[in-house]
Amino acid sequence: MVNSMTEQLQQEMVCEGLLECLHGHTQLDTACYRVLVESDEPLTIDEVADRVDRERSTAYRSIQRLLQSGFVQKEQVNYEQGGYYHVYFSTPAAQIARDMQRTVNDWYAKMDRLIQVFEEQYEHASNGTTTVE
Repeated sequence: MVNSMTEQLQQEMVCEGLLECLHGHTQLDTACYRVLVESDEPLTIDEVADRVDRERSTAYRSIQRLLQSGFVQKEQVNYEQGGYYHVYFSTPAAQIARDMQRTVNDWYAKMDRLIQVFEEQYEHASNGTTTVE
């Protein structure tokens, strides 16, 4: 069950908790991301899977979630004789931080509007008038 915002604010939050809260990342997603951040070069899915000790398909799903949320980027590498494979690398932390800040700002603005609507609706109700929306 989802905790209320008040309960979440009372809990001690760590950096990885931020990834779960804002993007729905799992612990495995975070582990895959950390592997890519700590690597000096882009990695294949097989290399990521080996480093997080998971099956290739499981690592692939995590990498796909990281791609969708912008934490990871993909590059195609072509073989000279034909064919290709993909490698993955982490998006710069500063870019991710800016995106997360934008998300928090958007959320704050939306919550601020909802609080104003709440106040208006219930202020009218306490004065004996009703508003239908």
